[in-house]
Amino acid sequence: MVLNLQQNPHSAPTTAPVIAFTTPKNYASRLSDVIRLKGWTPLWCPTLSVDTTPHTTSSIQHYFLSLDPPLRHFSAVAFTSRTGITAFSEALSAIAAAPPFGPDGDLFTLSALGKDSELLTESFVAKLCVNPARVRVLVPPIATPSGLVEALGLGLGRKVLCPVPLVIGLKEPPVVPEFLAGLARRGWVPVRVNAYETRWRGGGVAGLVAGMMEEHCGVDAIVFTSTAEVEGLLKSLEELGLDWGMVRRMCPRLVAAAHGPVTAVGAEQLGVEIDVVSSKFHSFYGVVDALDCWWKSFHCSTSPS
Repeated sequence: MVLNLQQNPHSAPTTAPVIAFTTPKNYASRLSDVIRLKGWTPLWCPTLSVDTTPHTTSSIQHYFLSLDPPLRHFSAVAFTSRTGITAFSEALSAIAAAPPFGPDGDLFTLSALGKDSELLTESFVAKLCVNPARVRVLVPPIATPSGLVEALGLGLGRKVLCPVPLVIGLKEPPVVPEFLAGLARRGWVPVRVNAYETRWRGGGVAGLVAGMMEEHCGVDAIVFTSTAEVEGLLKSLEELGLDWGMVRRMCPRLVAAAHGPVTAVGAEQLGVEIDVVSSKFHSFYGVVDALDCWWKSFHCSTSPS
């Protein structure tokens, strides 16, 4: 984990810390469980909602339908989120279509980040190809979109399908556009499909604000797992007549933590300074362990792996 040691030290809480987190519902239970395993108290304050819609489902199904399914002309599918995998799988399961790939032909690649790859099961592969040997599952050693680009290698003009979110009510973070541009630079032909919608969720920070209003502040840390969550938080605070600077003044001991360097950079660009950045971002254990390290010692900084 990487700790920002330039700021004033945040002393460890004297009681079990309260950890606010802004992740959408699809990730909330996983992060909450990891927080509880530390003996801490999770406080879910969602700033986004993430859902599939009939339009996004039909957008995915387009690639499976017809006598010559368009997916047959692709060499890979690159998933940048767990939600994208779920949306893709559910869209395929909802139609009575034969697997688009037959027993013979070139290798087809399914790629995903970190623990998201656990969803690329045998049954998932079977929906795509009658011969599982034709499908490889690729998990980059560094669980970031740029790591995924590097792991896919040279595209040589081949097509890669990219199921990504359609962002509504917020400015789209640069992560997806940069991912698509990175694939193009490596010689791939990336094709974007809006697999689900990410929307700003107003009112989700009521619990966070209530905790901050308590004497001595009842929130010890806040965890961000995406740049969009940070923007959603800022928009929600603005709706209440607050801003991030006011949050810092109300809760000077509040520790802001990011689940990986991509989220940290995005947060900083939005004016939200980050204290703790997990370098082990293939799972939520990394950011929770980074917080634990922060409170135990301010000299356990390590270089990112």
